[in-house]
Amino acid sequence: MNIGIDIVEVRRIEKLIKDKSFLARVFTGKEIAYCHPKKNRAQHYAVRFAAKEAVFKSLGAGEVPLKSIGIKNLPSGKPEVYIKGKKSLNIDISLSHTAAYAVAVAIRK
Repeated sequence: MNIGIDIVEVRRIEKLIKDKSFLARVFTGKEIAYCHPKKNRAQHYAVRFAAKEAVFKSLGAGEVPLKSIGIKNLPSGKPEVYIKGKKSLNIDISLSHTAAYAVAVAIRK
């Protein structure tokens, strides 16, 4: 079992998401479509960024680029991890955010 955790300042991501090349480099099209219309979009992008970093850390450095890691929510709100478009059955993820911070923990079974 491997664990990854990450915390991000929402304000930092709020600045970065103004750059379309950053969005295209880090987030999948589905993630952008989910986050961008949200009222507090920076929080949603930040928690997904933290999730990608947590998953990356649980996998071991260098295995998968951030863009290849996707986070999707079930209708219940529970997040799921996708690697290169395929649902990961061996990684559990937990996300949380406030107005100031976003945090994610990933556990690879």
